[in-house]
Amino acid sequence: MKNGIHPKYNQTTVTCSTCGNTFITGSTVKEIRVDTCSNCHPFFTGKQKFTAADGRIDRFNKRYGIENK
Repeated sequence: MKNGIHPKYNQTTVTCSTCGNTFITGSTVKEIRVDTCSNCHPFFTGKQKFTAADGRIDRFNKRYGIENK
């Protein structure tokens, strides 16, 4: 590797603005602020809401009164 062309790699503190959680990782930036982290994100906490999106087949069946078995 060439000397002097690579950025300095530091230990970085990551701070979540939603829950205030902090953790340490490596980066070329000294401090990182994120909107959501794994402690407060709905996917990782299990509080994710699933919305039932009707597809073409479901709309067809609903329109013509066909019940799914």
